[in-house]
Amino acid sequence: MRTPDWPRTATRWTQLTLAEDDPAHLDVGFWTEVMRESRSNAVCLSAGGYIAYYPTRIPYHHRSVHLGGTDPFGALVEAARGLGMHVMARVDPHAVHADAARAHPEWLACDEEGAPIPHWSYPDIWLTCAFTGYHREFITEVAREIVREYDVDAIFANRWEGYYGISYSEAARRSFRDDTGFELPKREHDGGDPAWPAYVAWRRRRLSELVSIWDAAVKDLRPHARFIPNLGAFAARDLDPDLVRRVYPMFVVDKQGRSGIEAPWAAGRVAKRSRGLYPDRPIGLITSVGPEHHQHRWKDSVAPPEETRTWIVDGFAQGAFPWFTKFNATVSDPRWVPAVVEAFKLHARLEPVLSKLPVTAEIALVDPSRAGQMRSGAAHAFPDEDGFYQALVEARIPFEFIADQVVSAERLRPYKVLVLANAEQLSDEQCEAIRRFVAAGGGLVAAHQSSLYDEHGGPRANFGLADVFGADLVTPVRGPVKNNYIALTDDHPVNDGFGGAKRVIGGSRLLGIEARPDTRVPFRFVPDFPDLPMEELYARRAPDAPAVVVRQGPGRVVYIPFDIGAIFWEALQADHGRLIANAVRWALGGEPEATVTGPGLADLAVRRDADGVAVTVVNLTNPMAMRGAIRQTLPLPPQTVTVALPPGARGATARLLVADAEAPVTIRDGRAEVALTDVDLIEVVHLTWDVR
Repeated sequence: MRTPDWPRTATRWTQLTLAEDDPAHLDVGFWTEVMRESRSNAVCLSAGGYIAYYPTRIPYHHRSVHLGGTDPFGALVEAARGLGMHVMARVDPHAVHADAARAHPEWLACDEEGAPIPHWSYPDIWLTCAFTGYHREFITEVAREIVREYDVDAIFANRWEGYYGISYSEAARRSFRDDTGFELPKREHDGGDPAWPAYVAWRRRRLSELVSIWDAAVKDLRPHARFIPNLGAFAARDLDPDLVRRVYPMFVVDKQGRSGIEAPWAAGRVAKRSRGLYPDRPIGLITSVGPEHHQHRWKDSVAPPEETRTWIVDGFAQGAFPWFTKFNATVSDPRWVPAVVEAFKLHARLEPVLSKLPVTAEIALVDPSRAGQMRSGAAHAFPDEDGFYQALVEARIPFEFIADQVVSAERLRPYKVLVLANAEQLSDEQCEAIRRFVAAGGGLVAAHQSSLYDEHGGPRANFGLADVFGADLVTPVRGPVKNNYIALTDDHPVNDGFGGAKRVIGGSRLLGIEARPDTRVPFRFVPDFPDLPMEELYARRAPDAPAVVVRQGPGRVVYIPFDIGAIFWEALQADHGRLIANAVRWALGGEPEATVTGPGLADLAVRRDADGVAVTVVNLTNPMAMRGAIRQTLPLPPQTVTVALPPGARGATARLLVADAEAPVTIRDGRAEVALTDVDLIEVVHLTWDVR
């Protein structure tokens, strides 16, 4: 008998997203073999919503015109069950066909003038509004029909939020007005309109209620079944926390690959971001077998196999179980198959150890994916976070995320250092939690406009953490400025390693601050000077305003009053990365509990329990590390892994899980050392010991 906790055993997913013509030529045998070879233990299959791939009896539930007397969904369900797999049925409610639109215009998303919004990509279909009867009643009945007629464990909804902008349907207008007293806002992310923050909260509440309705509908028919909505890389923040605790057994994040300037560690960041908000929920990362190019959208194509393999592996290395998706069941290019099979087999091999050990870290980076939404128009752009993330990966400093909205004394307790890349919006309560964290000996590294706004985006006259930073705001941010430099003005560990340089590149958006008496200032801004003509390229005045402030009390604090994370991400100048790494290491006050040293770019994850540590090393050393797609992963040169042993530890042994071999261990100064060679894409060093 299946139980409601089945999602914890569904750890490798195949997803087949059917095209309308697939019923005419579906090769069930091919897909059965893919599931078997990849050791998939769960499958997500197209069932209904926009198109039904089974003989639905619900009016206006559009059957595939190629369905005839077949039932492709049912055939695939039967094949998966024959392999002992969990089965999830996919529905997509974001659009309807013309006949449904004519019969039910009240289902449609509308613009501000009340006109229905046509689909942007395909003619004569229409976008739906999530706040109408289409979602609450029609899709509920579709979900119930599927669960009633087929042996499935869950319904999975793609694009379930309907129209992504503000829908001005009559149902949405009425619901918003009744709930808040406001009319719908005219523009998104308008911090000056009181209706906007009300809309953000209302939308979250209504979407959460919708998920609750759907989940109850499927559990009414099958008590173990669940309704699981697809989430974008940031969307868990939009859900009501109480609802998550009640009805979300896991998260599925639709970050299918990287596009443009994006590092392959972005796969692992998905897991960290989810864990930073809901640490007890399993998280799945959807990987497309095709390239993720948002402009050209080659959705029926194949990415270079090494890119696919790396994306899946970095995701599960950081704790996101693998899930691949193929759009269109016809396989015109099979090169994705070996890459998926190899990556999934790696996961199956490592899962027995990794699944039992929680991911741990001494450093937490505050995830600002909620803060800034109401103040900034760029809801998904966080270049400061990107830069700090890249710097910590380059420096081989293991770290976790903590979501900005859950910063509290309890959530900070496991960490030794907190990093605020640009956590602009912090409440008084959050500032107090950070203040107490530092007073108790915790380290803090903060930059740019951190704590300069309250949780609603309202500006403060001074930093909410001014007393912790040891710095007061004198002049607000200015910029962008060009040709800015910071001078090394005080010998301190944060300005180590600059090779005798007297000054290095500064920032582009600068805050004027005054350092308090109990601080030191190891960097100061060089006053502005021209960048043209070249003959005028010299400093006129000595360095003056603080560019880095450090303060040591019970805890160590570094504050950097410029956009160091954003400018590092934009320009990737090594000195910015070095300064970030120096600041974090000094704030930590010692060597990290686990280190990996050696050449190359590697993403690290550390898992620990009382009996041992597993250090995962993902090799990202390749010519296309910062812009996909990866053609080749270069073998990682020799590395040294060290782990601090707990008091009383003895008899440390090490096993390389990918190489499937024992490794010699050297004990030196209370640390276990293991040499690592011949790493292709991933290796896991599993150290265990006895404790007296």
